[in-house]
Amino acid sequence: MALASLPKVVLGSVAFGVFWVLAVFPSVPFMPIGRTAGALLSAVLMIIFHVISPDDAYASVDLPILGLLFSTMVVGTYLKSAGMFKHLGTLLAWKSQGGRDLLCRVCIVTALASALFTNDTCCVVLTEFVLELAAERNLPAKPFLLALASSANIGSSATPIGNPQNLVIAFNSKIPFPKFLLGILPAMLAGMAVNMVMLLCMYWKDLEGTSPDLIADGKQMEAVEEGLAASKTPSPGQLKSPKQTNGAYSSPLMTEDISTKHPWFMQCTEERRKLFLKSFAYIVTVGMVIAYMVGLNMSWTAITTAIALVVVDFRDAEPCLDKVSYSLLVFFSGMFITVSGFNKTGLPGAIWNFMAPYSKVNSVGGISVLSIIILLLSNLASNVPTVLLMGGEVASAAALISSAAVTRSWLLLAWVSTVAGNLSLLGSAANLIVCEQARRATRNAYDLTFWNHIVFGVPSTLIVTAIGIPLIGKINV
Repeated sequence: MALASLPKVVLGSVAFGVFWVLAVFPSVPFMPIGRTAGALLSAVLMIIFHVISPDDAYASVDLPILGLLFSTMVVGTYLKSAGMFKHLGTLLAWKSQGGRDLLCRVCIVTALASALFTNDTCCVVLTEFVLELAAERNLPAKPFLLALASSANIGSSATPIGNPQNLVIAFNSKIPFPKFLLGILPAMLAGMAVNMVMLLCMYWKDLEGTSPDLIADGKQMEAVEEGLAASKTPSPGQLKSPKQTNGAYSSPLMTEDISTKHPWFMQCTEERRKLFLKSFAYIVTVGMVIAYMVGLNMSWTAITTAIALVVVDFRDAEPCLDKVSYSLLVFFSGMFITVSGFNKTGLPGAIWNFMAPYSKVNSVGGISVLSIIILLLSNLASNVPTVLLMGGEVASAAALISSAAVTRSWLLLAWVSTVAGNLSLLGSAANLIVCEQARRATRNAYDLTFWNHIVFGVPSTLIVTAIGIPLIGKINV
């Protein structure tokens, strides 16, 4: 894309700068309006400055991603009520040797789960749980939040369903799921291990929490579950519903006081109702993952799973839907418009056009330059627009070398654009989800700032990216 007119480039850059500043410093003294309002302000400025038209602004809002994010929040609520995190907590705490061992388990479990459930999903459902788990062991929240966000990004690189940009790459490149997985898996496993070691090195002394021998694992996990339930229970003033228990709302699944249940449920014992609803939550979630793997639409698959859980629960879904972070959805809407406007200035395209001659994938130097470009653009214009912008250009250049080079170039783009998300807090949606959910948590809230993240993010991203690049495409199907 050619550069737009000078006024459009300047005004578009100003609007994008407003977004960047308010996303990095949500409580900046001269405009303490927060990230969500800052994203909306930037989107409005893009329209007022005529960088993007109102119709194009609406069209730039990625509804599939918003639908996926919304539905995974709903599914996550039901999985919490079904006790999934109690089992996960047992897995993480089983024979744990302390904070360092627990950090390693968080990295491994998150990375592997993100490859199947997407990085955003894992961050949505695990952030508050990780906060509670760290607090129960008298451990600082920061290393565990960094482990969660960074491992989710690294793990999601391995599959086409791990994140939105991989989905775009798989669709455009026509690379089959098994070939995509095996092409990136060695890099993902090596990156996960290196990232984990770097976390341990940076926070070794901070991870000397209470010994697990001093706290019974069963009681500890029970306390974590109680904390999560308490933090997610809305107050009587939030909603007006005739069904309340002691002035508070019951959880969306497995409650005794149910007058709207189907007669079959009323004839069952309480234990059978609980078992049925728990089993259904697990079964449809597994079905959702299988649907992802066979290539069904990710967003509508997740929405279908969420509505199936709502319907089978047989009650007013408002208390459950109230737990969705709508401010996060609004933030992403504003970000989509802002990024689209910035792309229309032509600056990201101009950067690529200038560097393309030095970015050939048949040399070490070319791959290094290409990786730097992807890292920078992914953090300036977001990774999905970067993939949309560069995918065709990179593949066309690689096609002049060989067909194998084309496949490797797509996989390289997937790896670098995904790991680039760990560079800064704004590098990926997963980082922002972890940051916002941790800040808004009712119990053990923690503000993961831009600087807290970047101190670890920059060295981790550069080292993990460099180690993974030689391993891309080494296993052929």
